[in-house]
Amino acid sequence: VGDKVMVLARSGLWQEIVNVPASQTFPMPEGMSFEEAAALLVNYITAYMILFDFGNLRPNQSVLIHMAAGGVGTAAIQLCKTVENVTIFGTASASKHDSLKESGVAHPIDYRTMDYAEEVRKISPKGVDIVLDPLGGSDTSKGFNLLKPMGKVITYGVANLITGQKKNLMAMAKTWWNQFSITALQLLHQNKAVCGYSLSYMDEEAELIRSVVIKLVNLYSQGKIKPKIDSVWPFDQVAEAMRQMQEKKNVGKVILVPEAPKEESKKAEN
Repeated sequence: VGDKVMVLARSGLWQEIVNVPASQTFPMPEGMSFEEAAALLVNYITAYMILFDFGNLRPNQSVLIHMAAGGVGTAAIQLCKTVENVTIFGTASASKHDSLKESGVAHPIDYRTMDYAEEVRKISPKGVDIVLDPLGGSDTSKGFNLLKPMGKVITYGVANLITGQKKNLMAMAKTWWNQFSITALQLLHQNKAVCGYSLSYMDEEAELIRSVVIKLVNLYSQGKIKPKIDSVWPFDQVAEAMRQMQEKKNVGKVILVPEAPKEESKKAEN
């Protein structure tokens, strides 16, 4: 009682009082704000496991990070920087490129005006070692084709199905139809790997998740990672907060809090 904790839950956190199993709570490290704690777990656990457990990221490798200015993208960039001489390609709209360069992305690519696969090939003709794919559809295939021998594409979402204001059933059906498919024999000939990851289906893996959180807390305490907060919104402005993401204006996490902080003391209470 009284401990400050981070909470991991599949859903139901947009409310003032939340009840979760103790196994899904983790003590906050010294000096961490509640906003940072809210931004840490889902994104950094995901980024850590896809980069290191699946991706086996090592010095001198290259990584393509889609949606690089978002939550998982920001976490992945910071985690890449903990490994020596990793080259980062990151897709994002042009307005976010300066921020990405400051955070360590060597090659920001505007996916709206350029073919990111062509841009990667111009800089690295052989491709990249790891592709982090939250997009799905035909983009998974493009990512697979960008891999060097022994490369890995890790798909962890289907954003192409759900993002944007103009999505309709036909567009969703097309994305689903174009979902990447490959046989074991093709994988053998290509010397590449395809991995799938979803934190939502890790409910039974409490020990595994806890071991990752311990590593992340250590990295935070060493100053090597720090959740990037784009903006903080009270519950009664949830529509504006969602619009911030839908219009792709955010760099980092959009945080919801029960009410707008009126002063520092009030913030501490909450």
